[in-house]
Amino acid sequence: MIGMALSAKSLAGTATYFQLQSLRTWDKIQMSGKDKLLKRFLSKPKDFTYDELRTLLKAFGYSEMKKGRTSGSRAAFWNEATRHIIRLHQPHPRNVLKRYQLEYLEDELRNKGFLA
Repeated sequence: MIGMALSAKSLAGTATYFQLQSLRTWDKIQMSGKDKLLKRFLSKPKDFTYDELRTLLKAFGYSEMKKGRTSGSRAAFWNEATRHIIRLHQPHPRNVLKRYQLEYLEDELRNKGFLA
């Protein structure tokens, strides 16, 4: 049988190939989810959550900065590549962002060239 003649080295190469194919498929799935989230963000829905914002900003290369116990509801997102910081207050008691926050975030992303 042809399958029996495969060496461990060629199997390792095959496994890598399949892993790469899986990653490519995963990126396509993730990209469509990111596109949907971006489209939703730009429509400025009344129920856009802080968790969705965190996911969206992560897609643009931002990471949430933790200031410690005393930061309260203040939040900052840092993009190391552009050295840009986005600051805002976390919504509470609900997890939904206000319209002015969505407009501010859109302006910040447009000014940094992330949105056309």
